[in-house]
Amino acid sequence: MELHGFALTAVILAISAFVGLLAVRLRQPLIVAFIGVGILVGPTGFGWVEADGTIELLARMGIAILLFLVGLRLDLHLIRTTGPIALATGLGQVLFTSVIGYLIAIGLGMDTVTALYVAVALTFSSTIIIVKLLSDKRELEQLHGRIAVGFLIVQDIVVVLVMIVLTAFGRQAGDNLAVDVALVFAKGLGLLAGVALLMRYVLPKVLHQVARSQELLLLFGVAYAVSVATLSDWMGFSSEVGAFLAGVSLATTPYRDALGARLVSLRDFLLLFFFLELGARLEFSDASRQLTEAAIFSVFVLVGNPLIVVLIMAVMRYPVRVGFLAGLTVAQISEFSLILAALGLSLGHITGATVSLVTVVGLITIGGSTYLILYSHQIYARLERWLSVLERTDGRKRDLHGHEKEADVILYGLGRFGGAIADQLGKAGHRVLAVDFDPHRVARSEREGVAAMFGSAEDMHLLENLPLSHARCVISTIPLPETSKTLLHGLRHHDYRGKVALTAHSERDAEQLDDAGADLILRPYPLAAVAAAEVIDQLLGRGEQGGDSGRPPA
Repeated sequence: MELHGFALTAVILAISAFVGLLAVRLRQPLIVAFIGVGILVGPTGFGWVEADGTIELLARMGIAILLFLVGLRLDLHLIRTTGPIALATGLGQVLFTSVIGYLIAIGLGMDTVTALYVAVALTFSSTIIIVKLLSDKRELEQLHGRIAVGFLIVQDIVVVLVMIVLTAFGRQAGDNLAVDVALVFAKGLGLLAGVALLMRYVLPKVLHQVARSQELLLLFGVAYAVSVATLSDWMGFSSEVGAFLAGVSLATTPYRDALGARLVSLRDFLLLFFFLELGARLEFSDASRQLTEAAIFSVFVLVGNPLIVVLIMAVMRYPVRVGFLAGLTVAQISEFSLILAALGLSLGHITGATVSLVTVVGLITIGGSTYLILYSHQIYARLERWLSVLERTDGRKRDLHGHEKEADVILYGLGRFGGAIADQLGKAGHRVLAVDFDPHRVARSEREGVAAMFGSAEDMHLLENLPLSHARCVISTIPLPETSKTLLHGLRHHDYRGKVALTAHSERDAEQLDDAGADLILRPYPLAAVAAAEVIDQLLGRGEQGGDSGRPPA
């Protein structure tokens, strides 16, 4: 029986749900399970997806919505915050991986052109898969998550340029490469200028009208994301770039949170089809004869790529822990690698055997890196002893001056919760030194009795420059148990004798931090609920007395 359209989609969804349930029961990543379903329903298995374009359409929609949400939640200060490290890490990893990968390929007996294609294919990592995994782990806003997103964007730009150059070389000899490249840059500037004009003059007014209906706001968000993605694709760039820019253009509007919250479920559903379609595209012709080569390249990607990132970030004096967590995000090759191999085949530069090799490496590394990222903190805990030799103990010094040298309280985090604590402690007469890894928060901080400096709670060498001998209390408002335990470990290493207060958002996290030895666990939501209940109780009491409007005091 041949399946098409609605019936095919229904069967694939049923199989995906069953395999997903099995994966959850076995505590396996859903991404790997869905790619496996894609192989099952693809040309290698039943051949259903090959005969139907519905899955591909839904997959492209899922990619567009995912990157639209990434752009939507992107702080525009991110480029300035992580720009230098993202650029250095992204370009450095591409360069080193290409060179070493090329030497490995030559050593395995490949010709020059094939070795170049394989080496370049090994350099690019999947922004879509990494963003999904980091989002699921709620690590996109952590320091290593921000850096990872930054250098993945750099890689995406590089791969687009590489494919443009390859396409230009594959044309007839009469074509002018310089003209083609200049035309691409002109189109890119035009696209950016158009989005900037929409941000400034059109979108704020349109959104004000659209937001009167939540359903219309959702429809507008999807339509806008897909439209800009389509325009970008038509101009010669990837649709992913357009979807990302569409999100960035709405990131400064007051409606981004409402729009983002309503699109999350749609994103998760549509991304299922991306992983199905990715699995279905995998081809395994000649794979059995290339297992040794595939194993060598896979080990290089899974181990070598993260190590390259760790070394680059260590040279730039970032904590090894941050470099390791960021480095694990490049331990796989991208869907762009498969597209690049297919492009080389269509241009006659490589054979189908090379495409098959890249495909097998992609399957191994995507599956392997998923586990590495999901269990990244546990893996680092086991490797910390050996990785510590890379730590730069002569890290960047911060010059403290004035009352910062004799702070009563050292506070990590100047977000909504941390900023409010800093305000209250400063007004109460306590000398507070606040530490935040967002330089713009530090620059804008003008609180009474509060000095602010740039730094990360994961940077253990920063503790050498903090006035720990004078501080009576260290407070972390960062609700991440691993970061909190790392900070607690560092304070003990520096023989800190004062009190330590850490923040938790769940009962489980609170128990972990309490077991780790924190003196006080701060629970923002219960604390806010208690304060709100007291105000409401006063309001109800005043209302029962009668004679007033029941409004709380200003």
